[in-house]
Amino acid sequence: MASEFPPQSIRQILGEVAGLLKQRKETIAVAETAAGGIISASLLSTPGASGFYKGGLTLYTLESRLAFAGWTEETKKGYKGPTLEVVSGLAENVRKTLGSTYAVCESGTAGPTGGATRNRTPGYVALAVSSEQGTITREVETGLGGDREQNMVAFAVESLKLLRDVIKEQSRL
Repeated sequence: MASEFPPQSIRQILGEVAGLLKQRKETIAVAETAAGGIISASLLSTPGASGFYKGGLTLYTLESRLAFAGWTEETKKGYKGPTLEVVSGLAENVRKTLGSTYAVCESGTAGPTGGATRNRTPGYVALAVSSEQGTITREVETGLGGDREQNMVAFAVESLKLLRDVIKEQSRL
């Protein structure tokens, strides 16, 4: 019987990312919000993950960001949902704290409900990958509406795609 984890839609990009990290002897840290740990769990399902996975946090609540991600009460007061600024800050903090080559972060609105602004619409996700060379961001709209589980998996896939793109771009430098 075939394993159902990681989800089929993650397997190809996961293999690419894990292969690149192993080949380059680089490491990854993860800060997740709406993906709920799927990115970390997927990376850890890869044989040899202990050679490239430095650690991860699921920062779903504002309280967890205060406790573990360098947020202050001021940061919390100014919070307006998932944004490129939020994921950039989380990725940079986690990379520096865990001493990894890269950190990937996502924050989105998985659904089924949301809000009136673009970043609060189900299927929206803000992504960031931090490295010593800087932080690269991307916004994605999955088009999956309020399907919470599918959005969570799509957020993980899109996070790994951005990570792959950053690793490949930095290998050209």
